[in-house]
Amino acid sequence: MNKKVLLIGLRSSSVDFEKWPQLSVEKLEAAFQQVLEEFEDAGYKALWCLTDSGETASQQVTEALATHQPDFVMVGAGVRTDPDHFLLFEKVINLIHTEAIQAKIVFNTLPYDSVQAVERWV
Repeated sequence: MNKKVLLIGLRSSSVDFEKWPQLSVEKLEAAFQQVLEEFEDAGYKALWCLTDSGETASQQVTEALATHQPDFVMVGAGVRTDPDHFLLFEKVINLIHTEAIQAKIVFNTLPYDSVQAVERWV
């Protein structure tokens, strides 16, 4: 059985690209797709939970955790490293802790080392 990975990040419409000048909607969307393909190639079943930064984020994450029942949850840099999203990051971590107690929480450094981040905990 394939291990399941839930990837939590900000949907491109919620990203402040002025803070991330090296990114664009197109680059971000391509990275989302590439990460899924890399997980599939490595034998994982991965799913993105792309959320907004507002009030519906908690509900979206809770539903994704319940539906996907992941073995691993990765929280992306857009949620994790932007000080404007500190409270969202805190909510996400606590939701993972309460709603997916079986899951390992992992962090990548770039979109392209996501599989390696999971494999540190396999």
